[in-house]
Amino acid sequence: MRKIIADMEILIRKARILDPSTGTDTVSDLCISGQTIVGIGKNLRKKPGSVVLDGAGLWLLPGLIDLHCHLREPGNEEEETILSGAQAASSGGFTTICCHPNTEPPADNKVVVRYIFDRAHQAPIEVLPYGAITVGRKGVCLAPMGEMAEAGVVGFSDDGNCVMDSLIFRRALEYSKIFGRPVVSHSEDHNLSRNGVMNEGLLATKLGLRGIPREAETVMVYRDICLAGLTGGRLHLAHLSTRESVEIVRRIKNKIPNVTCETTVHHLILTEEALVDYDTNAKVNPPLRTRDDISALVSGIKDGTIDAIVTDHAPHSEEEKGSGMENAPFGMIGFETALPLALSLVKYGLKLLDILACLTVKPSRILGLPPRTLAAGARADCVLFDPDKEWVYSRAAIRSKSKNSPFIGQTLKGRCVCTICRGEIVFKD
Repeated sequence: MRKIIADMEILIRKARILDPSTGTDTVSDLCISGQTIVGIGKNLRKKPGSVVLDGAGLWLLPGLIDLHCHLREPGNEEEETILSGAQAASSGGFTTICCHPNTEPPADNKVVVRYIFDRAHQAPIEVLPYGAITVGRKGVCLAPMGEMAEAGVVGFSDDGNCVMDSLIFRRALEYSKIFGRPVVSHSEDHNLSRNGVMNEGLLATKLGLRGIPREAETVMVYRDICLAGLTGGRLHLAHLSTRESVEIVRRIKNKIPNVTCETTVHHLILTEEALVDYDTNAKVNPPLRTRDDISALVSGIKDGTIDAIVTDHAPHSEEEKGSGMENAPFGMIGFETALPLALSLVKYGLKLLDILACLTVKPSRILGLPPRTLAAGARADCVLFDPDKEWVYSRAAIRSKSKNSPFIGQTLKGRCVCTICRGEIVFKD
């Protein structure tokens, strides 16, 4: 059932309002009427029939946006569906999620795009699809970008596959200017990364596993940026993981303003050491790197080089993940753990509002969506979060259909207690 509470006034009292779009950090009340935030202030008056939520001791945040997730529908509904993924995301504080086109069949035409939008009508939150850059995500010829733009895609991506042909990628960037949508690059030289399963280095050698060199990412990051400079097309670099990639982006940020980038929560939290016990749930692409790379990613967030933090939520069945390090697919789930893990980055000196900006207002700018803010007149997307709540991330509590997370069994601090999307309470713990 999509609507828990809808079409009524919601009054949230005495919450700590944290809004990175305005720099707001204050304790106040917030009132929602219909789909809109209508008031912020001290001691707002309760109207008859209003739903009152006690925010004392809680943080009130703008609804989170995930620029990068995989929902598996159509084609692999046993791993995740649009509905189950959206439900898991809502419990993690997300009110908008953007799904990549590596489905079966892939979202490389308007028919599949419309199917995803039709299925998304049942979801409790906003689900926005990307269209593929190339037909079948095979990198051979461009997909019909115009018809997919008309169908409503928010961008174009072959995520999971790199568009190795530089001329095709150039053309995609040129067309992106016509349609006003970013091209999302999975920057990976498949010739360098082929058959690798983890970060190339001493640990991979000790474990007897094939490595993926960091250069597989960085050489393609440089190529993609060069093509963005050549064409003027909008480029968004997915899941940066290395110090070198961050440094390349930092050097060109002021020269080529049409380039944005993201990193994932797990690349900010975990290192290659998570694979010491051959835990396939920690096998991701790009691979987990080193403590030095985490330091560089954190610095990239501090100075604005990195624009967004994403989940790269990638569900897989237990059978697939249980097939051994060589054969298991890349990816882990992340909707339900993203916010507490991201907020834990304050231990590295990151400011709270800077972390939240990478999960809210900055992603909205990248996609040209209405800004995520708690200001009066804005769409009522917000999250009540308990920063002191400690909880164990257990298999039984996971709302995703898949359970492939290396964080299972860990105690996390901070939990979403209520998510409101378009003025509807879509999750309440």
